[in-house]
Amino acid sequence: MIIGIGIMLLTFGLMEVKAWLMHKYVLHGFLWKLHRSHHTPKKSFFEWNDLFFAYYGLLAMLCFIYGSENMDFRFWIGAGISLYGFLYFVVHDLYIHRRLKIFGKADNVYLRALDIAHRVHHKTRGRDGSESFGMLWVHPKFIRLAKKTASQRNVAGGTLLN
Repeated sequence: MIIGIGIMLLTFGLMEVKAWLMHKYVLHGFLWKLHRSHHTPKKSFFEWNDLFFAYYGLLAMLCFIYGSENMDFRFWIGAGISLYGFLYFVVHDLYIHRRLKIFGKADNVYLRALDIAHRVHHKTRGRDGSESFGMLWVHPKFIRLAKKTASQRNVAGGTLLN
Protein backbone atom coordinates (compact mmCIF):
# COMPACT_ATOMS: atom_id res chain seq x y z
CA MET A 1 0.00 0.00 0.00
CA ILE A 2 2.81 2.44 0.87
CA ILE A 3 4.60 1.62 -2.40
CA GLY A 4 1.31 2.08 -4.26
CA ILE A 5 0.78 5.53 -2.75
CA GLY A 6 4.37 6.37 -3.66
CA ILE A 7 3.74 5.30 -7.26
CA MET A 8 0.56 7.40 -7.29
CA LEU A 9 2.38 10.51 -5.99
CA LEU A 10 5.31 9.98 -8.38
CA THR A 11 2.85 9.64 -11.28
CA PHE A 12 1.09 12.81 -10.13
CA GLY A 13 4.39 14.71 -10.17
CA LEU A 14 5.39 13.29 -13.54
CA MET A 15 2.01 14.32 -14.94
CA GLU A 16 2.94 17.98 -14.36
CA VAL A 17 6.16 17.45 -16.34
CA LYS A 18 4.26 15.56 -19.05
CA ALA A 19 1.54 18.24 -19.14
CA TRP A 20 4.13 21.00 -19.56
CA LEU A 21 5.93 19.17 -22.37
CA MET A 22 2.69 18.12 -24.07
CA HIS A 23 1.26 21.63 -23.81
CA LYS A 24 4.34 23.35 -25.21
CA TYR A 25 5.39 20.91 -27.93
CA VAL A 26 2.22 19.04 -28.91
CA LEU A 27 -0.74 21.33 -28.16
CA HIS A 28 1.12 24.40 -29.39
CA GLY A 29 2.60 22.20 -32.11
CA PHE A 30 0.95 19.68 -34.41
CA LEU A 31 -2.30 19.46 -32.38
CA TRP A 32 -2.83 23.23 -32.34
CA LYS A 33 -6.05 22.79 -34.36
CA LEU A 34 -7.66 21.16 -31.31
CA HIS A 35 -6.00 23.33 -28.67
CA ARG A 36 -6.77 26.60 -30.48
CA SER A 37 -10.34 26.41 -29.14
CA HIS A 38 -8.89 27.04 -25.68
CA HIS A 39 -7.18 30.25 -26.81
CA THR A 40 -10.16 31.83 -28.58
CA PRO A 41 -13.34 33.42 -27.21
CA LYS A 42 -15.83 30.80 -26.05
CA LYS A 43 -18.78 29.95 -28.26
CA SER A 44 -20.06 27.15 -26.03
CA PHE A 45 -19.35 25.49 -22.70
CA PHE A 46 -17.26 22.77 -24.34
CA GLU A 47 -14.13 23.20 -26.44
CA TRP A 48 -12.29 20.89 -28.82
CA ASN A 49 -9.47 21.13 -26.29
CA ASP A 50 -11.60 19.09 -23.85
CA LEU A 51 -10.80 15.99 -25.88
CA PHE A 52 -7.41 15.91 -24.16
CA PHE A 53 -9.19 15.52 -20.83
CA ALA A 54 -11.00 12.50 -22.31
CA TYR A 55 -7.68 11.08 -23.51
CA TYR A 56 -6.20 11.16 -20.01
CA GLY A 57 -9.44 9.77 -18.58
CA LEU A 58 -9.26 6.83 -20.98
CA LEU A 59 -5.60 6.27 -20.09
CA ALA A 60 -6.41 6.25 -16.36
CA MET A 61 -9.38 3.96 -16.93
CA LEU A 62 -7.22 1.43 -18.77
CA CYS A 63 -4.67 1.53 -15.95
CA PHE A 64 -7.46 0.88 -13.42
CA ILE A 65 -8.94 -1.96 -15.46
CA TYR A 66 -5.67 -3.79 -16.07
CA GLY A 67 -4.19 -3.05 -12.66
CA SER A 68 -7.17 -3.64 -10.38
CA GLU A 69 -7.13 -7.44 -10.38
CA ASN A 70 -3.86 -7.56 -8.43
CA MET A 71 -3.74 -3.89 -7.36
CA ASP A 72 -0.43 -3.68 -9.18
CA PHE A 73 1.52 -0.60 -10.29
CA ARG A 74 -0.92 0.10 -13.15
CA PHE A 75 -3.74 0.71 -10.68
CA TRP A 76 -1.63 3.27 -8.81
CA ILE A 77 -0.52 4.94 -12.04
CA GLY A 78 -4.21 5.29 -12.93
CA ALA A 79 -4.84 6.78 -9.49
CA GLY A 80 -2.04 9.33 -10.02
CA ILE A 81 -3.37 10.31 -13.44
CA SER A 82 -6.88 10.62 -11.98
CA LEU A 83 -5.68 12.72 -9.06
CA TYR A 84 -3.88 15.06 -11.45
CA GLY A 85 -6.94 15.20 -13.70
CA PHE A 86 -9.20 16.05 -10.78
CA LEU A 87 -6.87 18.81 -9.60
CA TYR A 88 -6.52 20.06 -13.18
CA PHE A 89 -10.31 20.33 -13.42
CA VAL A 90 -10.60 22.18 -10.10
CA VAL A 91 -7.63 24.51 -10.59
CA HIS A 92 -7.67 25.13 -14.34
CA ASP A 93 -11.30 24.82 -15.37
CA LEU A 94 -13.08 25.92 -12.19
CA TYR A 95 -10.66 28.36 -10.53
CA ILE A 96 -8.70 29.92 -13.40
CA HIS A 97 -11.23 29.85 -16.26
CA ARG A 98 -14.39 29.92 -14.10
CA ARG A 99 -16.21 27.44 -16.33
CA LEU A 100 -18.61 27.09 -13.42
CA LYS A 101 -18.92 30.11 -11.16
CA ILE A 102 -17.83 28.38 -7.94
CA PHE A 103 -14.65 30.19 -6.88
CA GLY A 104 -13.89 33.86 -6.49
CA LYS A 105 -10.41 35.32 -6.79
CA ALA A 106 -8.15 34.12 -3.96
CA ASP A 107 -5.78 36.22 -1.87
CA ASN A 108 -3.35 33.29 -1.65
CA VAL A 109 -0.04 34.29 -3.29
CA TYR A 110 0.45 30.92 -5.01
CA LEU A 111 -3.07 30.89 -6.49
CA ARG A 112 -2.68 34.50 -7.57
CA ALA A 113 0.67 33.66 -9.22
CA LEU A 114 -0.95 30.70 -10.97
CA ASP A 115 -3.69 32.98 -12.26
CA ILE A 116 -1.17 35.59 -13.47
CA ALA A 117 0.95 32.95 -15.23
CA HIS A 118 -2.11 31.57 -16.97
CA ARG A 119 -3.23 35.01 -18.12
CA VAL A 120 0.27 35.63 -19.49
CA HIS A 121 0.01 32.32 -21.34
CA HIS A 122 -3.33 33.35 -22.87
CA LYS A 123 -2.31 36.88 -23.85
CA THR A 124 -0.96 35.35 -27.06
CA ARG A 125 -3.88 34.04 -29.07
CA GLY A 126 -1.72 32.29 -31.62
CA ARG A 127 0.21 29.08 -31.58
CA ASP A 128 3.60 30.74 -31.04
CA GLY A 129 4.91 33.18 -28.48
CA SER A 130 3.25 31.80 -25.35
CA GLU A 131 5.02 31.13 -22.08
CA SER A 132 4.10 29.33 -18.85
CA PHE A 133 2.87 25.95 -20.05
CA GLY A 134 2.44 24.08 -16.77
CA MET A 135 -0.63 23.76 -14.61
CA LEU A 136 0.74 23.66 -11.05
CA TRP A 137 4.36 24.76 -11.37
CA VAL A 138 4.65 28.53 -11.43
CA HIS A 139 7.80 30.35 -12.50
CA PRO A 140 9.25 32.36 -9.58
CA LYS A 141 8.78 35.63 -11.51
CA PHE A 142 5.00 35.17 -11.26
CA ILE A 143 5.22 34.45 -7.54
CA ARG A 144 7.23 37.67 -7.09
CA LEU A 145 4.62 39.56 -9.10
CA ALA A 146 1.79 38.08 -7.05
CA LYS A 147 3.55 39.05 -3.80
CA LYS A 148 4.09 42.57 -5.14
CA THR A 149 0.45 43.02 -6.13
CA ALA A 150 -0.68 41.54 -2.78
CA SER A 151 1.48 43.99 -0.84
CA GLN A 152 0.21 46.88 -2.98
CA ARG A 153 -3.39 45.84 -2.28
CA ASN A 154 -2.71 45.55 1.44
CA VAL A 155 -1.00 48.95 1.63
CA ALA A 156 -3.80 50.56 -0.42
CA GLY A 157 -6.38 48.88 1.80
CA GLY A 158 -4.73 50.14 4.98
CA THR A 159 -3.52 46.76 6.24
CA LEU A 160 -0.02 45.44 6.76
CA LEU A 161 1.48 42.18 5.59
CA ASN A 162 3.00 39.93 8.22
